[in-house]
Amino acid sequence: MPTSPDSSAFPTPLTAALPTPAPLPPMHESRRRLGVRWLVVAQVLFVLGVAAAGYATAALGRIITLRTTAIDPRDLLYGDHLNLNYSISQIPGHLWRGSSVPRRKQAVYVVLESRQGNYEAVAVYAQEPTVPASQVVLRGWVADTFRRSMRLRYGFERYYVPENTGRKLKPKQSLRVQISIAPWGQARIKQVDVLPPSPVPTTTP
Repeated sequence: MPTSPDSSAFPTPLTAALPTPAPLPPMHESRRRLGVRWLVVAQVLFVLGVAAAGYATAALGRIITLRTTAIDPRDLLYGDHLNLNYSISQIPGHLWRGSSVPRRKQAVYVVLESRQGNYEAVAVYAQEPTVPASQVVLRGWVADTFRRSMRLRYGFERYYVPENTGRKLKPKQSLRVQISIAPWGQARIKQVDVLPPSPVPTTTP
């Protein structure tokens, strides 16, 4: 007569051996609402802080004027803004005062000095230098390095304009931009002016 296998010879399934986890207690509704409120308050404070810093920079900052052109005006109205290429964006290598070769994304401090009404770069340091009252320091970072120059960014290469305004600019239109630099280093665009086209030099026969 056949006999059934002894059940004690098989291992007990693991799932059956583990205790059933207790369900997590539900989050209290008032606590969840309080968390949402704090999140909204934090977002509002962040927006107000950014706006206040912008207004303070415009009100308390030192105003300088930079020369710039719009990069490829055929595409500069992408999203109703101008892409600006400043004269201080491309820095000759001999202006670098650091002890080592600059690296991409490295923070740098550009010393600017007025030249015929516009500020131009006269030196670039790895550490913030002390300058006389006739000069100003602008903080930027290295975007690209080349054999004899480097390209810098300052955080105000984009300027928003009213709808369809940018399309009226000619290719490589010269612009003059007023920058406000706050005592704590923050900088922002204050005003952008379109310069008249340069007269074409005449040649005598």
